[in-house]
Amino acid sequence: MMTILQDLEQRGLVNQVTDREGLEALLNEEFITLYCGFDPTGDSLHIGHLLTIITMRRFQLAGHKPLALVGGATGFIGDPSGKSVERSLNEEDVVKMYSERIRSQLQKHLDFTGDYGAEIVNNFDWIGEMSVITFLRDVGKHFGVNYMLSKESVESRIKNGISFTEFSYQILQSLDYLHLFKEKNCRLQIGGSDQWGNITAGLELIRRKSADEEQKAEAFGFTIPLVTKADGTKFGKTEGGAIWLDPSKTTPYEFYQFLINTDDRDVIKFLHYFTFLPAEEIKEYEQKMQEAPEKREAQQKLAEELTAFVHSKEAVEQAQNISTALFGGGDVKKLSAEEIAQGFKDVPTHQAGAEEEPGLIDTLVEAKLSPSKRQAREDITNGAVYINGDRCTDLQKQLSAEDKIGGRYTIVRRGKKKYALVSFK
Repeated sequence: MMTILQDLEQRGLVNQVTDREGLEALLNEEFITLYCGFDPTGDSLHIGHLLTIITMRRFQLAGHKPLALVGGATGFIGDPSGKSVERSLNEEDVVKMYSERIRSQLQKHLDFTGDYGAEIVNNFDWIGEMSVITFLRDVGKHFGVNYMLSKESVESRIKNGISFTEFSYQILQSLDYLHLFKEKNCRLQIGGSDQWGNITAGLELIRRKSADEEQKAEAFGFTIPLVTKADGTKFGKTEGGAIWLDPSKTTPYEFYQFLINTDDRDVIKFLHYFTFLPAEEIKEYEQKMQEAPEKREAQQKLAEELTAFVHSKEAVEQAQNISTALFGGGDVKKLSAEEIAQGFKDVPTHQAGAEEEPGLIDTLVEAKLSPSKRQAREDITNGAVYINGDRCTDLQKQLSAEDKIGGRYTIVRRGKKKYALVSFK
């Protein structure tokens, strides 16, 4: 039977690992506690964070206990890893708000029940009240400046400048690992490839402190590859910005569509990375893609699995309904008001009163689908205007209750591509 580490390696999820043989032996001998940190630098996690969350879930399914660390303290500082310039520092109330939002997101994706249920910890609990003297004497003395300068996250910033604040970040993250090692018997830290320097610094601190206390230190770390696309760009970035896990920032439909549009060159790799499908099943999707790439079955499976994991199975059904209505010749009138709001999020919205029955001609002009009332009349007469997908040639048409999908929305279209969403609120 394949071990968790072998499964991760088969999926291409192990970038660097400290003492691979020792970690393999430990994982085979006992169930362990591991952790991964998430700094609250924004009000939502994004799809780039998913790989570490899913990896933690893989460990949990193998019987190990994950700790999801919210960086309530380190969020005040900012990790220089992967950054070319200094981060902007957020105010205390902002960091606390971000911390709570990230905590609630993490709670959706890990199992918190049973003996090996996940825990969420916040490093503000052990760093927030630490005095400067205690920090410098008990922790700082174990870090040589030359050692810290050799870390890639620091070395890459030296020419452009790095503040002492960000320079000290690796010490704070090291303190996290030491604290969890001592208090939670945490034996493994995982993170993205840019975290290698911080992880090894933590291991060095554990080794030094354990030597002082004449303890045996057996702790490990590994990193997950940076997810890039075949065109060389970073996964999760679009022209509209990041793909967020918060449905109010990126709707489940947008999330689903992002994955449906995955390049053929990337989709099999992403099925290995982001889904819990066995290798044999992924191989079948690879075969289907080679035989009939136009069906995009691998992309559909990726979108279904990942949207269900992040949102819900119901969200998958909604996204599919919207996709069918917009791109598959479906009937938009069968969509719910919620599905309309998701699918037409980026369509210009024309606001109308809840009891109002606006005329179609006025609506075309006010929604800027037609430049004038004369042109609006011509568009209607020529059959270029559609209400909820149905052609309308009635110059006297008023948008009535029967035109309101879910009692809230009417979709007006001019030609093939110009849409407006009339919202009745």
